[in-house]
Amino acid sequence: MALFKDFESFNNYIGLPKPLDNDIDIGYYDPPNMLLKSDPVTVDFYRISIKINFIDKSASKPAPITAVFFNSPELSTGWDVEPTYTGMYLQLSKKIIEENRFLFKTYLDYGQHEALYLTEKEIQKISTIFDLMFKYYDSDRKQFGVLLSYVNVLVSLVEAFYNRQFATNPKQYNRIVTDFQQSLKDYYNEPIGQLPTVQYFADRLGLTSNYLGDIIKHFTQKSALENIHEFVIRKAKEMLEKRTDLNNAEIAYELGFEYPNYFARFFKKQVNLTPKEYRLQVADKQLNYQPL
Repeated sequence: MALFKDFESFNNYIGLPKPLDNDIDIGYYDPPNMLLKSDPVTVDFYRISIKINFIDKSASKPAPITAVFFNSPELSTGWDVEPTYTGMYLQLSKKIIEENRFLFKTYLDYGQHEALYLTEKEIQKISTIFDLMFKYYDSDRKQFGVLLSYVNVLVSLVEAFYNRQFATNPKQYNRIVTDFQQSLKDYYNEPIGQLPTVQYFADRLGLTSNYLGDIIKHFTQKSALENIHEFVIRKAKEMLEKRTDLNNAEIAYELGFEYPNYFARFFKKQVNLTPKEYRLQVADKQLNYQPL
């Protein structure tokens, strides 16, 4: 599989203009002069593609769509498309992402799980920002700060449009939330060797961790990691209350903690009591319980 490590080699392969900068590349699609079919390839940078009236011939039911698509490093993608669409693209190096991480959003790593389908008004807004970005795109970086500011506006707009998409079709995403919550419940029913992680559940559901995390955050108002921590605490409380045959260290290992001291600190942070103090509190309540 071909790997393109820079904008210039990829642009030359696909039929796009030579980039003016090694960290940011902006342009407009010209499908009649581009490669319309390709076996899977990978790129070592990030791509945001806005495609209008785009038809993917490999789809089960090819039909025109207008959407934002993403490519991220190590994600393979191939295509077989009609030469009838229009649109724009923004390419970002890993270097520019790392140096300006606060400007960018997790959806850059959604992979192929979730294209963003655009309304007519959203297309107009993105096109306006894109035209301004292109105005300040030059080879000598005189206006690089302004260009980067418009890039920030663009990625923030896309984030807002994703929230609109999540809210528009909640049934589709509620299934993911339900599957995540069920996977949490099932976690300790299987042999485990570590604490549950967002990546574990993302792999189990066939999603990227960023995509899963953003959906969970949107619908539960808490991050996926916060949901996991709450689940671990509930399980820890249950075991501390009922598993009198296990000491605190053994419970820590049963939950997937590598070190009992880490379990004690984690529990204290979440509950404001150590596991030992929690057990004593439970025992005291049971001792003083007076049935009617």
